[in-house]
Amino acid sequence: MLGLSDIAGYWTDGVLRTLVALGRGFGSPATDPSPVTPYDVVYQGGKVSLRHYRPAERRHKTPLLIVYALIKRPFVLDLQPGKSVVESLLNQGFELYLIDWIPPTAADTWRGFDAYVNDDLANAVRAVQVSEGVEQVSLLGYCFGALLSLLYAALHPEYVKNLLTLTAPFDLGNRELPFYRLMDWMSDASVDLITKVYGNCPAWMVNSGFTAMAPVHHAIDKYVGRYRNAERDGYAEMFELFERWMQSDVPLAGQVFRELVKEIFKRNALVKGEFTVGGERVNLRRIICPLLNVVADFDDVVHPGSSLGLPEFVGSEDKRNLTFPTGHLGAVVSAGALTKMWPQIGSWLANRDD
Repeated sequence: MLGLSDIAGYWTDGVLRTLVALGRGFGSPATDPSPVTPYDVVYQGGKVSLRHYRPAERRHKTPLLIVYALIKRPFVLDLQPGKSVVESLLNQGFELYLIDWIPPTAADTWRGFDAYVNDDLANAVRAVQVSEGVEQVSLLGYCFGALLSLLYAALHPEYVKNLLTLTAPFDLGNRELPFYRLMDWMSDASVDLITKVYGNCPAWMVNSGFTAMAPVHHAIDKYVGRYRNAERDGYAEMFELFERWMQSDVPLAGQVFRELVKEIFKRNALVKGEFTVGGERVNLRRIICPLLNVVADFDDVVHPGSSLGLPEFVGSEDKRNLTFPTGHLGAVVSAGALTKMWPQIGSWLANRDD
């Protein structure tokens, strides 16, 4: 007799097959807007294009490397003058680098966490070390980038001065968000089907998953907000930029997609101490640098419960959570976060610079 999980599995497989068929007609994502803050590309290799932003006045010795997520373009961190994480950090005197991930092609289906962490991210860190003449850098990872930063810090702790994780998808045993529960229904065969047909997880499917995390917001709330704020100076332009970013999804390389869904989402292997990268088990106790784990109280993409427990798992003596009343995207675009939360983040880093 078929159980509920069997029926759900068959149903999910059928939905995925339909989505795969329909997805062939989806177009390419929009291009990036013109940069707001000037930068130089100081290194390119693998899937990394490394940007260097220079402050008007440098006030801190340790360079800061932002590890952005793999699934969307990074211009959300620098949307407009006065509404920019990049601008905030530069104004606080940090020498700033940012990884702009190059989207995977059909030749990159083999790329998993090993390639992204031990090759691409490691090479980006090395490029910063050489450019700055330092042995250690501070890492700031956002969302998926926080997960990559966490893995790097555990596997290469000697090169990390400070670690900041922003809305980190760490403990995926939490099932309070509907999207998380959907992962339980997705069979390993369904995951393999996607990469068998496409090679990589296509950008349109990444967008569908992102939208599924917060369907009410994406379908209704944002347009209500636009209507209510239509007369505010600059709001329409900000809304259009934000919408442009929402459509900026890029594919996920096939192997990293399989590892992410099967091991991180479904089996919660990182929390259980069972996740391996390049044949090496990831031991979070090896992280001994100061850790600031930033959690958005109203996050509807990465549930706060998925992030809050992280400090308990690392070996650092100097570790804490910083919670702030905002959402997943509000953490990098809202006025409250930019005027209150990011100065706290900068102060925390500055106090650990020497």
